[in-house]
Amino acid sequence: MSQLTAALLGLEHPHALAHLRTLQQLPEVGRILVWDANADALAQVEATQPDKVAGLFTDLDALLADPALFFAIASVRNDLGPDVFMRTLAAGKHLMAEKPIGRTASDAERVIDAARRAGVKLGVCYQNRFTAWAQEARRIVREGLLGPLYSVEMRMITTQVQFRSPQHWLFRNEYAGGGILSWLGCHYIDLMRFITGEEIVSVAAEVATRSGEAIDVEDSAALALRFASGAVGTLHAGYMMALSGGGYFNKGGYDNYVGVNGRLGRIHWSSSGAPASIYVESAHTAWGGAPQRTFHYTYADSPAYGGVAGEQFIRAFVQSAQGLGEPPTTGEDALRVARVVDAAYESSRTGRRVDTTITHHSNGG
Repeated sequence: MSQLTAALLGLEHPHALAHLRTLQQLPEVGRILVWDANADALAQVEATQPDKVAGLFTDLDALLADPALFFAIASVRNDLGPDVFMRTLAAGKHLMAEKPIGRTASDAERVIDAARRAGVKLGVCYQNRFTAWAQEARRIVREGLLGPLYSVEMRMITTQVQFRSPQHWLFRNEYAGGGILSWLGCHYIDLMRFITGEEIVSVAAEVATRSGEAIDVEDSAALALRFASGAVGTLHAGYMMALSGGGYFNKGGYDNYVGVNGRLGRIHWSSSGAPASIYVESAHTAWGGAPQRTFHYTYADSPAYGGVAGEQFIRAFVQSAQGLGEPPTTGEDALRVARVVDAAYESSRTGRRVDTTITHHSNGG
């Protein structure tokens, strides 16, 4: 199969260079075009990470005019994202967009509409779906081994704001649209949907800013959730860890937990396990001989964003754009998560439980 031309749009996003490494790792990608409005950032890529890079652009339209360009990964500031995404889609290019695809659910809706009009694929970077443990958990739930769902509980705790450059745009509402929920908690909202196969229909939440830093987005959040089946869920998210150091890609800087509870059994996973493990109990007759099981995973090494699972995630998106299978995520996934986040902000502001089936507009504070 001939190699593809891909693009990386945006270099001043925390994930940008990791996305470039992913494209460089994929054997199906032969040429990479890179755009950013900052010429110095482009020069830095040319000097330090030039593998497969065939063109550097400060003019987005010039890059999008390349007829060989098949797909792009876009990683730009949240408030700037929708414009870049819609221009890319309007040019007929398939797009994997960084979450959350804008500051609000209404931003996500505009981008989805642009993809629909252009007839091209739109994905969102919820690549945690492709980790081995999440795939296993989804399979177990889908096979009915837990029975009807009772509850889901998730925790996403990471290093404090003081270790994460408080002056960064991530902590300014006018640029980011929200804090811990829209930046990191969103991954766990998506995992709830992905693992259980259920939608979240309402939210009651409290968010707060407790770091003492000069930021205007939430650094702590607690959500109580209702699923379509009537099951309940919780998400606790925050920049809270005081002793785990700094650095963006700091593997020791997370304390995460996932629990899925059903009438016949339960699954639980924690990021602190080494090697990664999930623990499962099931009273289903299919597991009668061994009702308690542990699945261990030792991950293969790759410089790609998210490791080998990250490579597989982008590969699945490319294949779906080629008409070979379903996409790993869609714009609708981004919208569903954004509605939950918007509803959480509205709930915290008003003190009311909020339905997620309506698009809510929020300042994210």
